[in-house]
Amino acid sequence: MSEQQPTEAESGIGEPSDEWREYQGAPTGTEIECEGWRQEAALRMLNNLLVQSGKPVGRFPTHERAPRVLIANSNLVGKWDNWEHFHELEAEGKIMYGQMTAGSWAYIGTQGIIQGTYETLAELGRQEYDDDLEGKVVATGGLGGMSGAQPLAVTMNRGVCIAAEVDARRIERRLETDYLMERASDLDEALDDAAAAAEAGEPYSVAVEMNVADMLEAMADRDFVPDIVTDQTSAHDELEGYYPSGYTVAEADALRESDPERYVEASLDTMERHVDAILELQERGAVAFEYGNNLRGQVEDHRGRKDAFDFPGFVPAYIRPMFCRGRGPFRWAALSGDPTDIHRTDEAVTELFPDNESLNRWIELAQEQVSFQGLPSRVCWLGYQSEDDPDGLTERARFALRINELVAEGEISAPIVVTRDHLDAGSVASPHRETEAMRDGTDAVADWPILNALLNCAAGADIVSVHDGGGVGIGNALHANNHVVLDGSDLAAETARRVFTTDPGMGVIRHADAGYKDALEEADRSDVPVPMRDRR
Repeated sequence: MSEQQPTEAESGIGEPSDEWREYQGAPTGTEIECEGWRQEAALRMLNNLLVQSGKPVGRFPTHERAPRVLIANSNLVGKWDNWEHFHELEAEGKIMYGQMTAGSWAYIGTQGIIQGTYETLAELGRQEYDDDLEGKVVATGGLGGMSGAQPLAVTMNRGVCIAAEVDARRIERRLETDYLMERASDLDEALDDAAAAAEAGEPYSVAVEMNVADMLEAMADRDFVPDIVTDQTSAHDELEGYYPSGYTVAEADALRESDPERYVEASLDTMERHVDAILELQERGAVAFEYGNNLRGQVEDHRGRKDAFDFPGFVPAYIRPMFCRGRGPFRWAALSGDPTDIHRTDEAVTELFPDNESLNRWIELAQEQVSFQGLPSRVCWLGYQSEDDPDGLTERARFALRINELVAEGEISAPIVVTRDHLDAGSVASPHRETEAMRDGTDAVADWPILNALLNCAAGADIVSVHDGGGVGIGNALHANNHVVLDGSDLAAETARRVFTTDPGMGVIRHADAGYKDALEEADRSDVPVPMRDRR
């Protein structure tokens, strides 16, 4: 909903249209074009995404507590749920790739993943070093719309980041937005500068223009073993996302158009080398994890390499304990377009949760270092945890209700739309990411995102969406999302109480059903019913 449009190199799909080039962003201010703010919010979120291949198909009368928009993207029946059939339909204009937040009109640009990456690295530091990442070097790949968050997330945790990126324009963009500190002329310069910063204990980030597989292999050859190795390239899409080694960006783009089958094979060959390099660095002592882009799954599926999964995904390694408590990324956007409104919400969330050290540090860092893109937005991790509230309200509900009060009182100039990231506790089935290595083997059970969407419809969310694919590719995930428009009304308060109980509550019961002790304890503390618990 709020990042500037990607260039043709970033999207990987041809030249942008004239309409795309002329796009000026969503309407802002307090004057509205629609009958009410719930409808206006949908318009503004849609305008910020400029949906090109999705289409409206109908409109039916319901009631005032029903969602204003229902979205389904990329969903295919099992036998046909694959890239080949998807691309056939996409070429005919009959389907679109919904991604996760983008397809549900909840995209807020790079900030959307910064905190998730920040939280992941913070938890890694606690687990591996009993501290932050001071003096530690993180080697990774990708500086695109999502992956561009990595350097800043590393330095926020006081670490050192070396990032490989094939597209010089993406490097420049991250330098311009201060997500990245330096650009090295070659790998040797990057390694020397990173080593010096780590030795001095100074946060530092540097990018080098090269393929990440080549970079990691060169690190191994030079016996430079980073403390941490990960990756956020678009490996989930071997045709439109990942760049193969041995080609410039222009050469690869031309090959994609002229010989897509050859391009795919070159991508998969590079992915296999990429995985081998990570495994080699892990063998030499690096902490390795995949950041949910299905790199391991691609190499296993297309190259028969079961050992691709010899390093873990980030969710089972670092995030699942938070999911068990219904904790996940909660995001909101100011429909006014006024950054002051977001600054007031920053104050509100820190006032509500003064003892949450991680949250307060994040808000402080975000205010200092995170640039707004499009509609001013913010994200922070909040969960269920209703036992601390005398009315039994969840963390998310408490904060949403406070925002609604501020809108009603005029301290915030226009309504706030609250939604969340795809990386959430009870809204995704993704065996190579959110539900990887579930305790009871239910990694691929897709009932949970469907139940999440149905429940949030029943709770009255203003927008509810269901998608296939997302960041791990068609056929590899199912996920749901929602929006609530906080316009200061009693109806908005009523909706917030329900949705921000049901949504994080799904995370608690999903993990409780799988037998996780943390989730069962959270259910006890917060009085979340788990009907089948006694039969486990």
